[in-house]
Amino acid sequence: MPTSAADIRRQYIEFFTEKCGHTEVPSSPVVPHDDPTLLFTNAGMNQFKDVFLGRGSRPFTRAVDTQKCIRAGGKHNDLEDVGRDTYHHTFFEMLGNWSFGDYFKEEAIAWAWELFTEVWGLEKDRLYVTVFAGDEKDGLEPDIDAENLWKKLTDIDHSHITRWDRKDNFWEMGNTGPCGPCSEIHYDSTPDKSGGHLVNLDDPDVIEIWNLVFIQYNRGDDGTLAPLPNQHVDTGMGLERIVRVLQGKNSNYDTDLWTPIFDLITKLTGASPYAGGLEDHTDIAYRVLADHIRCLVVAIADGGRPGSAGREYVLRRILRRGVRHAHQTFNVDGPLLYKLVPAVIETLGDVFPEISKNEKHISQVILDEEEAFLKTLDRGLELFDKAVQNGDGKSIDAKSAFTLHDTFGFPIDLTEVMAEERNLTVDRSGYELLMEEARETSRATTEDEMKMHLPPEVLGKLESLNVNPTDDSPKFGRGVSVSTVKAIWNGKELVGKADDSMLFGVILNKTPFYAEQGGQVGDCGHLIREHTSDHSASDFVVEETHCYGDYVLHVGRVSGSSLQMGDSVNAIVREKQRVAIEANHTGTHLLNHALRATLGDDIQQRGSLVDKDRLRFDFSHSHAMTDDEIANIEQLVNNAINSDSIVDAKNVPLNLAQEIYGVRAVFGERYPDPVRVVSIGATVDALLENPTNKAWYECSVEFCGGTHVPSCDSVKHFVVQHEQALASGIRRIIALTGVAAMASHEAGTSLLKQIEEATKYSDDTLVSRHEELLRQVDELSISQTARHAANQQLKSLHNRVKSIQKNAASSRKDHVLEQARVISELKDSIIVATINGADKDSMMVALDAVRSKRPDGAVMLFTADEEEGKVIIVAGVSKTLISKGLKAGDWVRVAAGACGGGGGGRPDTAQAGGKEPENVPSAMDTASTFALEATT
Repeated sequence: MPTSAADIRRQYIEFFTEKCGHTEVPSSPVVPHDDPTLLFTNAGMNQFKDVFLGRGSRPFTRAVDTQKCIRAGGKHNDLEDVGRDTYHHTFFEMLGNWSFGDYFKEEAIAWAWELFTEVWGLEKDRLYVTVFAGDEKDGLEPDIDAENLWKKLTDIDHSHITRWDRKDNFWEMGNTGPCGPCSEIHYDSTPDKSGGHLVNLDDPDVIEIWNLVFIQYNRGDDGTLAPLPNQHVDTGMGLERIVRVLQGKNSNYDTDLWTPIFDLITKLTGASPYAGGLEDHTDIAYRVLADHIRCLVVAIADGGRPGSAGREYVLRRILRRGVRHAHQTFNVDGPLLYKLVPAVIETLGDVFPEISKNEKHISQVILDEEEAFLKTLDRGLELFDKAVQNGDGKSIDAKSAFTLHDTFGFPIDLTEVMAEERNLTVDRSGYELLMEEARETSRATTEDEMKMHLPPEVLGKLESLNVNPTDDSPKFGRGVSVSTVKAIWNGKELVGKADDSMLFGVILNKTPFYAEQGGQVGDCGHLIREHTSDHSASDFVVEETHCYGDYVLHVGRVSGSSLQMGDSVNAIVREKQRVAIEANHTGTHLLNHALRATLGDDIQQRGSLVDKDRLRFDFSHSHAMTDDEIANIEQLVNNAINSDSIVDAKNVPLNLAQEIYGVRAVFGERYPDPVRVVSIGATVDALLENPTNKAWYECSVEFCGGTHVPSCDSVKHFVVQHEQALASGIRRIIALTGVAAMASHEAGTSLLKQIEEATKYSDDTLVSRHEELLRQVDELSISQTARHAANQQLKSLHNRVKSIQKNAASSRKDHVLEQARVISELKDSIIVATINGADKDSMMVALDAVRSKRPDGAVMLFTADEEEGKVIIVAGVSKTLISKGLKAGDWVRVAAGACGGGGGGRPDTAQAGGKEPENVPSAMDTASTFALEATT
C-alpha cells in the first residue's frame, strides 16, 4: 500500500496508463478561460466538456489525470463548510479516468474494484456502493445495469449496494449540459465497520471516495434531457479523501498534504501546534488558513486574481476570510498569507510546476490584497462590535452588514461566520434588499444577441445521417471553393432548403471560411449557386461562421431563390475583410513578442480579439505602461513590419513544438496534437532542426490555428490606440494595423503639426482655434503616444489661452464699468439701456454698478452678440418700485419674449436670454412700456 500522497497520485495514474491503456493528460487551469459558464474548474470533466457535447474531439478515447478543482461559488460550493469539518475544501485534486465513446459501465466498475481491493488493499467490507434509483419527472428508470454489474463483476456484499434518487446519484455539471446517472463508492471508517446506515448522510466516518459517472444525456435550456451522440465515462476521486483513507487518518487534514502548511503557520505565528479539534477556534483557523492559501496559490498561478466581481470576488472573499483569522485568531498584525506560499509549493509544486514558476507573482498578488484589506479590517471589526452591542442580542442588523460589505470590504459570508461565532445570525433578507437597491442604482442592462448554434443532439443526428465533418483546410488558401450543401439548419431542425429572409445555418462538405475561434472572428462572404437549367441563381450571404464539433456552420440569409440540400455552390470569402483580419492577427503576434521584449517574460496573454477593424490584446501586467514603453512597442513592431520577414506556419507534433525555445501559448488554452506553429522571423523547419537554439527568442513563435498574412510587409503599419486597465493586474491594448494604422499615424502627425503652428498664432486666433484642437485630440483616431504628446503641448497653449482670456475679461470689465458709469448718470427712475461687448458675468457687474448709483430706481441692461445670435438681459428693481407692481422676473420675461427668448428671477434681480439680436431695439421699447404701465 502506498504511503505518501505523491505515491498515491502516481500509482493511480500508472494503474490506468499501464494496465488500462489510458493517455495521461495534464490538468487544465482552475480559471476556465474558455468556458464562460463556469466560475472555476470544479470537476475533472470540465476540460472535456466539448467532447461530451460533441463539439470537439481528442486524439485518444481514454484519458487519466489529476485535475485542479475549486468549489467556492456557483452550484458546487464548499466554502461555507471549510474549517468546520474534516473533509471539505475549496481547492482539491480530482483524480479521474475517462472514456470518450469507448468503454462504459462494465470496465469502469471492474477497474474501480480492482484498484481499491487488489492494488491498494482496501477492506471489502468497508466499501459501500450507491446507484441511481430513477426519476419520474425526467422519465428515467433505475440504473439496473450498474447495479447488476456490481453484483456480477465484484464480490461486494449485495447488501452494501443501495439505490438513491437524483439528488445523490444523478450527476449534472450545471443547469444545462452533459449529465447522467452515477455510482458512488463510500468508505466506512468506523472502528467496528458499522457505518452502513450513514451512507450519504455527510458523516465524517463514512465518506464518498469515488464517483463513477456515466454520461448519457444532455440537459437543454428548457430542462429536458436528450441522449448524447456517444456514451462516456467520467470518474472522480478526491485525492485528499483517498490519501486520508490509505494513510489511516481520521481527517483529510491529518495527512502529509497539509502538515507542511500547518508547521509553517505554527512557526510564523507562535501558536500551539495544530491538534485537529473540530470545535477549537484555533484548529478551525488552522484549517481555514491552510485550505484558503492552497486555493489562492493555485488560482493565481492559473491566471486568477482577487477583485470585485465574478470569480475575482470569490477569490477576494476567500483571502479576506483568511486574513480575518490570521488577525483575530492568531493575533498577527501584518500580512501573513503570502508567507505561506512556499509551503504550498512544497506539497504541490512538483505535480503542478506552474505554481513554482509563478511563486514571486503569486506572493506579490496575495501581499497586495492583504495590505489593502488590513487598512479597513480594524475599523470594520469595530463596526461589527458596535452592531453586536447595539443589537437585539439575536442578530446583526441589515444596515450594519451592508456597511461592512460596502465600506469595509467584508463579504457577507465573513460577517455571517463572525456572527455565528457569537451565536448570532445576520438579517440576510434585509441585507439582500439593500444590495438590490444598490445594484438598481448602478444597473445597466444589456441584451445578449441570440446566435444560432447546433446543440449536441443535432450533431449526433448529422453523424447518423452520414454527414462527414467539414473539410476546412482551404481556409489557409485563397480563391473560390466549389462545395456541396450537406445540411441546412433553421435554428430548430434540419431542413431541406433555405428560402426566405430568416437566418439559416449551412454546412458544406468543404469550406474556405475561417470559423470564429481563438480570438479571430469568423469570415463573411457568399455561397453562390449559379443559374442552371432547373434552378435560378441563388446567393446565400454568410454573416457569421462558427465551429461546432467537426462541423463549420455558415450563418446567413438567402438572397434570390432558395438554397437546397445537395446544391453545388461557389464558396467565396469576402477578401477585403479577410486581408484586414489577417493583418491584425499577424500584428497581434508581433505585439505579443514586442511586449515580452519590452516588459519581460512575466507577461502572459489573457485574451484577444482579432477583427477587420482593430486588434485587442489583454495581458498580465501590474501597472500602466509608460509613454516610452508604448513607443518602444510600436517601434519594435514596425521594425518587424519593415523587415518584411516571412510568416511561416506548419502542423507539428505537440511534444516537439513545446520544445521550441521561446514559444508562446495562450494561458489556459487547449491545443490539438499536432499543433499549428506560426513563426515570424524563421521557418518552422529551421526551428525544429535546432529547437533549443536561444536565437529563436528573437522570433515570434506561437501555437495558433488562425490565418495570417504571408509576410510582415502586408501588415503595413502598427499603432497603439489605447493602453488601459481591464482588471487588477490585467492590461488591455487596442491597436490598428494596415491602412487604418497608416491613417491614424498621419492624423496624429498632422495634429501635432497644427499644435506646433498654433504657438505662432495671434491671441485672437489662438483663442478661437484652441477649443477645436482640444476636440480633435479627443475625437481623432490617433495613437496613444500622439494623443499624450498633443495633450502635453496643449498644456502650455492652454496656459497662454487662460492668460489671454483673463486679460480680456479684465479689459471687458473696465469697458463695461465705464459704460455703466455713463448709464448711471441718466436722470430717469426707470432705465433701459444697452452694454456693448459684455458677457454674462460682466453684465451683472454692470447692473450692480448702476444700481449702486440709482438705488431707488429700476434698471434693465441688454447686450447682443450678432455673430453668435445671442442676447443677454439683466434687470434690477428697487423695493419702492416692487411695491408699485414692477417685478424684475416679470420684467425680463416680457423683454426676452420680444427677442425670441425667455427667463425670470426674483422680484429684485433677474436675468434672461434671447436668440434674436436684431430685435433688441423693439424689445427695449416693450420693456420700457411694461415698466411704466406697472408703476403708474
